[in-house]
Amino acid sequence: MAQTDEKLPYHEIPEYSEAYTANLVVARMVDGLGFRYYWAREGLRDEDLNYKPSETGRATSETIEHIYGLTKVIRNSILSDDKDTIKQELSFEDKRKQTLVNLKAVSDVLRNNETPFQLETSEIPFWNLISGPISDALWHCGQVVLLRRASGNPFSSKVNLFTGKVRQ
Repeated sequence: MAQTDEKLPYHEIPEYSEAYTANLVVARMVDGLGFRYYWAREGLRDEDLNYKPSETGRATSETIEHIYGLTKVIRNSILSDDKDTIKQELSFEDKRKQTLVNLKAVSDVLRNNETPFQLETSEIPFWNLISGPISDALWHCGQVVLLRRASGNPFSSKVNLFTGKVRQ
């Protein structure tokens, strides 16, 4: 049975913590990325996915594919679970779901870990994870929003990126 979008992670951003720790700050960054991705991708049509601003530019679907790859890097850098489960070939819709699941899993590990993330446990230094794939994925979510607007399907005006909520 297909899952409805509202059951996917990041329809709304989770409530924030009252505490400020390194793990919680990065978890919140990942939550912000998940929320932005959810809504940047929500309601895209085939013509939006195929839209390409120029011959040398990426199509929207290629940008989304790149975001998916970045979330695999983020997940594989933080989680020590079976990484082979996200190497399989997925449909475009399943990639959307897996992108959100990747981000939620990372956020949950960071949020629920009392000890600071150990920089040496990953092949990628933790600081580079922030300035690299997390920031890059945020950048590309903005590109998806721009591309969908250019293809005639603007981002929902009901989405409040400041609060992480959706107006009814």
